[in-house]
Amino acid sequence: MSTSQWPRSGGATPSGSLPLWRRALRWALALPPAYAGLLVLLVLAAVMRPQLLSMMLLPLIARQAAPLGLAVIGQSLVMRGRSIDLSSGGVIVGVSYLLTSGYFQVSETVSMLLCVLLGLVVGVVNGTLIVKARASSMIVTLAVAMILMGVVIALSQFRAPGDAPEFLRELVRKRIAGVPLPVLVWLVVLIPVAWLLRRTVYGRSLDAIGANPQAAALSGLPHLRVIFFTHVASALFSVLCGFILVGFVGKGSVTLGQDLALNSLAAAILGGVNFGNGRGGMAGPAVAAFMLTFLFNFLTSLGLGEPGRLMLQGGIIAAAALAYSLNKR
Repeated sequence: MSTSQWPRSGGATPSGSLPLWRRALRWALALPPAYAGLLVLLVLAAVMRPQLLSMMLLPLIARQAAPLGLAVIGQSLVMRGRSIDLSSGGVIVGVSYLLTSGYFQVSETVSMLLCVLLGLVVGVVNGTLIVKARASSMIVTLAVAMILMGVVIALSQFRAPGDAPEFLRELVRKRIAGVPLPVLVWLVVLIPVAWLLRRTVYGRSLDAIGANPQAAALSGLPHLRVIFFTHVASALFSVLCGFILVGFVGKGSVTLGQDLALNSLAAAILGGVNFGNGRGGMAGPAVAAFMLTFLFNFLTSLGLGEPGRLMLQGGIIAAAALAYSLNKR
């Protein structure tokens, strides 16, 4: 018998020869934490609060998750390029004030166009300072959010926010084939973005920039332009979040959506998107957005008040940061 015919020993077992249950376990463990978290929540809800899984409440929870789901799309894009966007809270407050205060005596359509213009200006300012001035994305976007909130609070002393436009409230309440319209908007945005990242030059360039910015620059990729447009897109997603939140709440507020930036950051990380790495794709952050919203509803049904909810949010963000640091090792 020749040497090549002797059975081999000491080598790694090929994954194809593993038992099916071990391959399934390995695949499950490789998923982002959001999937396991959602599964645990659904099991707990089935035992403790089965009404949350009814066909009446699940679409409502999904509708509540839509603004966070849209925000996490923008957050996931900038994080893939090793950046961050904390300006969404300021953009949403600005959108809320423009739509509800009547400060500018214009039609509702023009007010919405002004909101889009606000998003474009914020995105351009963020992108320019980060790309041209090489400023820290965290500091720049946080500063822009604080400036916007300060401006809105100052203006609200002269003219307070009022009721949301009636057509916006009607749109948010509308259902198509039993599915709330905000959920459909979320999917209509999510699916093309996922396709864009997988099939286009932009998606490949963003992944290359996230993997190694220096190598991407040396290879001739327009890395600065990609990061710039990513921040503009993120700001426009925040405007869309503002439209849905204002219609959902029914009136403007100077505190509307202030926790959305940190929650979107936590959802992105729990969904498998780290700085420079998009392992979770776009499905992972979407699952994480629904998981967080379902979790808050579940805890509310158990009687947890606002202090407990805030502590839990802090714990989730800390857990997301821990998950990110462990994934980097």
